[in-house]
Amino acid sequence: MSTREVIVATIGRAHGLRGEVALRLRTDQPEERLLEGTVFELPGGRRLTLTGTRVQQDRWYARFAEVPDRTAAEALRETDLAVEVDEETEAEEDPDAWYPSQLRGLRVVDTAGRELGTVQTVQHYPAQDLLVVRTADGSRVQLPLVEQLVPQVDLEAGVVTADPPGGLFEELPEADGETDGPADAPVEQG
Repeated sequence: MSTREVIVATIGRAHGLRGEVALRLRTDQPEERLLEGTVFELPGGRRLTLTGTRVQQDRWYARFAEVPDRTAAEALRETDLAVEVDEETEAEEDPDAWYPSQLRGLRVVDTAGRELGTVQTVQHYPAQDLLVVRTADGSRVQLPLVEQLVPQVDLEAGVVTADPPGGLFEELPEADGETDGPADAPVEQG
């Protein structure tokens, strides 16, 4: 069994005086990942034991056994909460979902096969995730990770196919019929 550590939430600001914190979710499955009793291992050997969650106006809040008050809660701000998941089970449940570590370093080409750059990282925002693409000239472009703009991701070939709107990437040379990558290779729909 192959496992992978995935970040399910990032702790935000303290909420109230009794140690409750706001969470910025980084999972589509918070009900499954944020169960009472879940223990999160933190750097330095620290642990947080989830004692409860609640949702208010679509925002998630959490309480931990080791966080008795607002001061302790504020000290945890920007802490990532990660769990180990079984990669095979995850891939079976959602074949069109990828972890940031799987996308980093992949080549990005447009639908004509022209090189756009390399995925540097994935940034998480409430509305959508963004691929940060490093172009050949060293600039960074943020490409929304939505099916309309990123129609294909082929992890085996190491290629992300993008259909960016005009102006997002600098002007590219016209395609000469040759491509550097397997533009016709089978890929998963994103």
